[in-house]
Amino acid sequence: MIFSSSLTVQSLNQSHQNSLAHYLGITYTNIGADYITAQMMINEKTRQPMGILHGGASLVLAETLGSMAANCAVDQKKYYCLGMEINANHLCPVSEGTWVEAITKPLHRGKITHVWEIKITNQSKRLICIARHTVAVKEKS
Repeated sequence: MIFSSSLTVQSLNQSHQNSLAHYLGITYTNIGADYITAQMMINEKTRQPMGILHGGASLVLAETLGSMAANCAVDQKKYYCLGMEINANHLCPVSEGTWVEAITKPLHRGKITHVWEIKITNQSKRLICIARHTVAVKEKS
């Protein structure tokens, strides 16, 4: 387990009150040994004018999930993580359904950087976006 045993879905969701993630309807759904999952609603806040999920909303979901996972995988008394770079491939438009789901797993957890992979799927479990998020691991002063 790379996350603290005291980490809960409820505590993750509470941490996003009054934030962009909360505004877009992102909610954490599961914590595993080396992964965290979240869902995001597809609605007027996350669609583009053509009626499909906005790629920027997918990136907000990916960066939110990757950054949270990175921060939960370090000793939070000593370190914090900040996003450095994110890239994504949008593989399939989403025009149906009410939500998408994302899962993040670490590709690399070093002393000064982490790299997290985020896969976003539609309600039919079809892969619609894959992202890679690099974060800096910083010492608290």
